[in-house]
Amino acid sequence: MPTPYEIVERAAEAADRIVKKKPRVGIILGTGLGALGGEIRKSGQVSYRDIPGFPQSTVASHAGQFLAGDLAGVPVVAMDGRFHLYEGYSPQEITLPVRVMRRLGAEVLVVSNACGGMNPLHERGDIVIIEDHINLMGVNPLVGPNDERLGPRFPDMSAPYDRRLLAAAEAAALAAGIRAHRGVYVGVLGPNLETRAEYRMLRAMGADCVGMSTVPEVIVAVHAGMRVLGLSVITDRCLPDALEPAEIGDIIAVANGAEPKLSTIVKAVLGGMKRK
Repeated sequence: MPTPYEIVERAAEAADRIVKKKPRVGIILGTGLGALGGEIRKSGQVSYRDIPGFPQSTVASHAGQFLAGDLAGVPVVAMDGRFHLYEGYSPQEITLPVRVMRRLGAEVLVVSNACGGMNPLHERGDIVIIEDHINLMGVNPLVGPNDERLGPRFPDMSAPYDRRLLAAAEAAALAAGIRAHRGVYVGVLGPNLETRAEYRMLRAMGADCVGMSTVPEVIVAVHAGMRVLGLSVITDRCLPDALEPAEIGDIIAVANGAEPKLSTIVKAVLGGMKRK
């Protein structure tokens, strides 16, 4: 049975074949950022099925490709489609790509998602720049024996989302006239959406938005010593006293409509990194 470190090494060896320059940034092109993959000046791409240990994305809107190239003049690697716990994968499987990004050299992780908005001041299509999160998924990708080559046994999570990247994203949104908020993201297992009572509970706990991804990847990124920028698109309003049934087609349409805003923010943040 291979160790977690050996699994990362094998996957990174396969992914490294498409990398021409050491990446500075890893990007998870979740719902709302898929089209940004088309703006990467690619040096190569490889299907997830050709990387040892990678699961296969079962979500229709996720392409299932690992990309390498330049974006806004910065060398990047990117997941064009992510994995979720509700697909039946383990926390270690869904976070393996983050480990691979780090092994290839990425020091920053940019992660995006679609989410339900519980803050009454947030509208559909708004961007939330994640400043903190709550893990209600019931699992943690760091459970089990720890290999110090991958990260410390007890990583600090006092500031999982990098404050400098957060400020840069806010400045980019302001400069472009994009409506963006700081907020707390709560990760749940899914795949069902929440009940009215659950939305009330989550809001009372201090969450502004809720989704079914991101938290495991961020935990592993912090464990690996990466700086993290998290961006969410509010795709539906989850206000218990005015709750309407959510249609997945509408959610995807809102996410796709917000993609140019997310892309603008990400490219501006990367452009700032290039100048440093």
